[in-house]
Amino acid sequence: MSRKRITIRDVAEAAGVSTQTVSRVANGHPDVASGTREHVQAVIEKLGYQPSKLARSLIQGQSYSLGVVSYGLGLYGPSLLLEGIQEAAVKAGYSLMLKILENAEAHNAEKILRDILSYHVDGILWAVPEIGQNRDWIQQALHHVSIPIVFLNAQPRPNLITAVIDNKFGGNIATQHLLDQGRKKIGIITGPMEWWEARQRELGWREALAENGRTVDESYITNGDWTPSSGERSIRLLLEWHPEMDAVFVCNDQMALGAMKVARQMGRRIPEDLAFVGYDDIPEAPYFTPALSTIRQDIAQMGCQGMAQLLAMINSEDGAPPKPVVLKPELIVRESSG
Repeated sequence: MSRKRITIRDVAEAAGVSTQTVSRVANGHPDVASGTREHVQAVIEKLGYQPSKLARSLIQGQSYSLGVVSYGLGLYGPSLLLEGIQEAAVKAGYSLMLKILENAEAHNAEKILRDILSYHVDGILWAVPEIGQNRDWIQQALHHVSIPIVFLNAQPRPNLITAVIDNKFGGNIATQHLLDQGRKKIGIITGPMEWWEARQRELGWREALAENGRTVDESYITNGDWTPSSGERSIRLLLEWHPEMDAVFVCNDQMALGAMKVARQMGRRIPEDLAFVGYDDIPEAPYFTPALSTIRQDIAQMGCQGMAQLLAMINSEDGAPPKPVVLKPELIVRESSG
């Protein structure tokens, strides 16, 4: 036999107070006498009362749920980003409606948004990496959206609310570090150039070389796809083209893992002959052989900041948009760069 659900009326009758007083205690309102609050809270715990989120949403006109559109949870960055979003949502008392895309370049953004909106969410976090034309497609679909939407790690644009990592700055400080170590011939293994983050990291590499009076040689560039196997292929090509190369900036740590393996197989000592700097500072980076110097980006914090922007828009009385958030990554120096 199923147990009867305890209602707010049951608590009010047992405590000898009104249902309004029970609601105030359950929702943490300050305008309740301390003695009354303690008494009602004791009754709530004794009866096992759980406030109805559905009832709260009907009364207050909010669902207290947020839509999150994401992609690539098998990749380090997207999975960590979702952790940050989830942590911030729990603290704020919101639940999440997840939409995981199989293809980040899917152009039917209007259908994706309709699916999310059908759940009557209060706002949307668009956590899909900017690849190819997918950001243009979502912008075209925005005229159907009447609730706040925040874009994470998307190219900042005047009509978008964004929270981003400064990937260009990360590429710059990685390359500058190698230059400061006296390295003369610095190559780069980029991510897939359809990704905005990959283009920004390469741009940082270019800018650091130019700022130090170095000529940018396009033949020192190879393109990977974020996987260790692409790091293996890319470093082999670079060393065949430029055996004199003495450093390489690898645009994520997984590719650096594959690249370092092949470099050693080709007779290069790390860092004596060939220095490496990666990007992401994955948990395994200190345990590479040698330990990997890398760029640490606080992706989880980006998720938290995006959530803060979205909640500010939901609760705004004047409709003023929040300021864009730009987080600076930091260089972590270990043995691979000398």
